[in-house]
Amino acid sequence: MNNPFDHAHIQEEKAEREAHRLKLRTNLLILVFCAVLMGFVGVLYQAQIIDGPKYLSNSAIRDVQSENVDSVRGEILDRYGRVLVTNEISYDVTLDYAVMGSERNEILSRLLDICKEEGVSWSSYLPISESAPWTYTTDNPFFFLQKTENEDGEEQTEIRRTYLGSLAEKDVCNWLEDATKAQLTAAELLARMCATFGLVEKGEVPSQRDRELAGVLYEIYLRRCEVDNSQYIFARGVGITFISKVKENGLKGVRIETDTTRKYETNSAPHVLGYTGAITPETRDHYKELGYPMNATVGISGVELAFEEKLHGVSGTRRIEKDENGNVISQEWGKEPEPGDNVILTLDIALQATTEDLLAQYAARQEEQKPMAAVVVDMSGGVLALASYPTFDLATLRENLVELNNDTERMPLLNRATQGTYAPGSTFKMCTAIAALDSGTITPATRVECTGLYRYYPNPADWPACWINPGRHGFENVTNAIKDSCNIFFYDVGRQTGIKTLQEYAKKFGLGEYTGIEISERKGHTAGPETSAQYNQEWYEGDIMSASIGQGMNEFTPLQLANYVATLVNGGNHYACHLLKECKSSDYSRVTEVYDEGPLDTIDIQPEHLAAVKQGMYDLSKTWKMAQWFDRLPVEVGCKTGTAETSARAASTNAVFVCFAPYDDPQVALCLVAEGGDAGGTLAELAAGILAQYFSTDSSLSTVTGENTLLR
Repeated sequence: MNNPFDHAHIQEEKAEREAHRLKLRTNLLILVFCAVLMGFVGVLYQAQIIDGPKYLSNSAIRDVQSENVDSVRGEILDRYGRVLVTNEISYDVTLDYAVMGSERNEILSRLLDICKEEGVSWSSYLPISESAPWTYTTDNPFFFLQKTENEDGEEQTEIRRTYLGSLAEKDVCNWLEDATKAQLTAAELLARMCATFGLVEKGEVPSQRDRELAGVLYEIYLRRCEVDNSQYIFARGVGITFISKVKENGLKGVRIETDTTRKYETNSAPHVLGYTGAITPETRDHYKELGYPMNATVGISGVELAFEEKLHGVSGTRRIEKDENGNVISQEWGKEPEPGDNVILTLDIALQATTEDLLAQYAARQEEQKPMAAVVVDMSGGVLALASYPTFDLATLRENLVELNNDTERMPLLNRATQGTYAPGSTFKMCTAIAALDSGTITPATRVECTGLYRYYPNPADWPACWINPGRHGFENVTNAIKDSCNIFFYDVGRQTGIKTLQEYAKKFGLGEYTGIEISERKGHTAGPETSAQYNQEWYEGDIMSASIGQGMNEFTPLQLANYVATLVNGGNHYACHLLKECKSSDYSRVTEVYDEGPLDTIDIQPEHLAAVKQGMYDLSKTWKMAQWFDRLPVEVGCKTGTAETSARAASTNAVFVCFAPYDDPQVALCLVAEGGDAGGTLAELAAGILAQYFSTDSSLSTVTGENTLLR
């Protein structure tokens, strides 16, 4: 029988044990909670008390920006794969004015001191002279006129503000109410600018240092006021010593960034290759539409400009995070930039170098070193060499640009091969001959008597003379007339043929017409009533005789003359002139473009007519004055001289010379012009030297050294 007392005792013990276990669990939970709480408090203490200032600082000063990034330009190569222009790593100085604060002007002043110590030029395009008395450096610093087309295709003129004009109207500046009606001297504007920038008090006269700082602050304010949204590159291509001094001085907001600049592997062909530079106010809208960052480097002239869109590639975007000192914390690409294509030219740089050297040597032998030009083209318009003297060095162009621009007498920046226009003189006689032969005016057997004077006008005092006068050539057919350059023959034949037919054939040969070359060129013009009227001159019937021998109002570029000879001797196939051979992708893995060499048109020259004209050019090359140079070549040559008057009563003449080779199977045509030169025949030695380079056993292909990049 169970004892009730024992049962109660057992129940009591159970309850006590349960209460004890509950107490233990509760205490354990309390301990765990306290531990967690203490850990949390510790984390909060670390974050808020110990690391709090750092986190607060970082969150306050971290700056996130998105910016456009320029692409790497493609290389430029010659026809045999020799690199002419490439890129090299350089260091640029940029300014992050947002972190400069109240020390801005002091920082910039010290930066300018370092620039002067190290001979570093900084970029500033403020159109005010760099020294007193302050004057504008452009005719209208506040606006310019730009021609556009409306929706109907009608041309209209719009007023566009320059960077300075746009900034001057901003509320933060208030220098001008209306830039298009500005009446403010450069000195007055500079004083207002310096006051706005905190450099001088209102009414004070700016110093030289103030002007220097104003130029930099002008660039900064353009960006602050979103007139120019590009990054301000203060200086390009700085050296290690400069970088060290910047870092030693701890200049807040002054950043050193890596970049690429153009590197020239040749000092030849500067007029052809051209150069690069910053986007100008006149072109900013154009490049903005193409998606360029406004601090992009673009082609300014030559091939760099002609093939800008090929060479430039596609700009990219990146997200940049900076700390309080403007240092980049992190960055990530939104869109990576795509490098530009590589452009392969028709140019033969070895032939180009030889041509330039020969021009310089010829000029050095003259009493006065007069300007010259030389062009070599193949039978389909491809330019093998295109030289202009005097010339310049692309590697030092940036430092010498002002001096070169100011040399208005020699004009070394002018590409005379494409932009100089000259009377062709007797080199035009082949055009007159073909026009007369193909129109039926004469046949190859037709003879004209040269008595030294052309008895056309009633008054003998007005009779045009042949160059041989007081001598005579006697009876001449077209072949002999070309060899002897008989003026009387061409006076008579040209007069009978008529000016309209002469103009027609000149146009067919591309004379007085754009050649199609990708770089800048002038059109020139052919003699005739229309041209005379354009220049407010009377056209007389007798003027046709001057036109027939390449005088009068005939003016062509050396490139046109070279291509005219190529068109003639290849049988009448007229091609556009071109520098492009092909384009390849940035890694040279694929061809992206090949030049289409189809002829523009074809002149239906009768074979017997062409043979008669070519024979005259060949016979000239065998005369003793020519043969002394051309007989040394491994190929036969056809040539023609020209001595062109520079005005109606010229005291001086230009020497003109054209030729082609080989005679039986023409490959190249050449034109030389020497301003103020003597007879065209004096250029034969020069022409022979150029042809010797082209046809020598040590010619272009065999002189290629190093890796042929076209094989990559």
